[in-house]
Amino acid sequence: MREIILDGQKLTFFDYEQIVNYRLPIRLAPEVYVRMNASRQYVEECLREGRVVYGITTGFGKFSDQVIPVEDASLLQANLLMSHACGVGEPIPIEIVRGMLLLRIQALIQGYSGVRPIVVERLVQFLNEGLYPVVPSQGSLGASGDLAPLSHMALPIIGLGEVHFNGKQIPTMEAYQQLGWEPLTLKAKEGLALINGTQFMGSYLTNVILEAHNLLLAADIIGALTMEALHGIPDAMDPLLHRVRGQNGQIQTAANLLRLLQNSREVSKAGELRVQDAYTLRCIPQVHGASKDAFHYVASIMERELNAVTDNPLIFPSEEKVLSGGNFHGQPLALAADFLSIAMAEIANISERRTERLVNPQLSGLPAFLTTKGGLHSGYMIYQYVAASLVSENKVLAHPSSVDSIPSSANQEDHVSMGAYGTKKCHQILQNVRKVLAIEYICAAQAIEFGSKRLGKGTQVAYDLLRAYIPELSGDRIGSEDIQKATEILASKKLVEKVGKEIEICL
Repeated sequence: MREIILDGQKLTFFDYEQIVNYRLPIRLAPEVYVRMNASRQYVEECLREGRVVYGITTGFGKFSDQVIPVEDASLLQANLLMSHACGVGEPIPIEIVRGMLLLRIQALIQGYSGVRPIVVERLVQFLNEGLYPVVPSQGSLGASGDLAPLSHMALPIIGLGEVHFNGKQIPTMEAYQQLGWEPLTLKAKEGLALINGTQFMGSYLTNVILEAHNLLLAADIIGALTMEALHGIPDAMDPLLHRVRGQNGQIQTAANLLRLLQNSREVSKAGELRVQDAYTLRCIPQVHGASKDAFHYVASIMERELNAVTDNPLIFPSEEKVLSGGNFHGQPLALAADFLSIAMAEIANISERRTERLVNPQLSGLPAFLTTKGGLHSGYMIYQYVAASLVSENKVLAHPSSVDSIPSSANQEDHVSMGAYGTKKCHQILQNVRKVLAIEYICAAQAIEFGSKRLGKGTQVAYDLLRAYIPELSGDRIGSEDIQKATEILASKKLVEKVGKEIEICL
């Protein structure tokens, strides 16, 4: 099996997806050992000389003025993990745990954290052997690092906590016995280096970015199918219009729509059925495009964070410095997650309004709720209800987390980002967006049944894909099953991949 070599310098979204979602094994590049050993040697030098250095010979947070004897260094690190592992709530998904492990490894191998290679190698083993720490979903402020979740992630290194292994949630030592492993004893600085950082936030946000990329393209495809179902006017996609405004996402979306609708006989001309379309059709480039521009901004923030060093203190052996700072503060990710939450909630907002136009006979000119036996059959009446419910939920979830701050650690840590919850709820918004788009996808395909079915080059592929899983509606059936099938098509990325093989669609 192909493996990915980590050198600490250039982790990409593609690498992340291959390792975290497709579970490719990883290996550390030889040069990272040189960097890790150099920073570890400087930590040992500080210990030998009896220097007072935060996190190495002192307590943590408000206890930073408490000097700890060198002989208690290992006990201090174990105590740190145990005392900080106080997260609550349901365990986070395994993919998010895998992302946390990968991003923590990536930060540590850059050689500024003072940990021994053996500690990092254990994290690598966790990923490669499929042993995943059980990490509760609640309890991080996203400021002094994701302290609680990262502590739960680190507990299994010393043989504590629980893990997911071979499909079961079991005590760590039970998994160790099966693997023939022994727990490690952490030395000075190592516990702190494991739990100071933004990897809980970073893992959630990276997974959201990967999914948002897929859904933003899917929204263009589904929106184009709805345009055909409602005989929309593609003049609104003319590149002349979008060139004079100059917004990149808008220009790209309009180009996508024109390629999707190429050769379609279902669209109309201005004045043929109506002079102009409602905003949900006419302004797809402006709305989808603005969300795409927001996406690119957020992706640029996280792209840097993939290769960031975010613990504290940081060790610079060449400069003979140990610097205490605040790279663990989650503000960059908190603001980015809030922005992406709003941007993606808007994709669901406009999709639900397109669904309403599809099922409402006063707006569509089609049979009410897309059934020919209205009264006996309800057709897709309640699909719009479900979409409206999800959109309403997103409006609450899209309220920014980053505008809140509750001081902690006896006011030593007196500004926090709340980015952990911000990234987590952004993840939930994406799940809702996917379902809303799935509902529009189903309704658009059904509305197509009442036309000539002479679809565009890209939309034909989209229609055929859905019909391979969901037949035309001839009578009422259990709606949640169809919605689940359409949702799975979107989650699998089949829609974007199949259409993308036929025509060029870009973000």
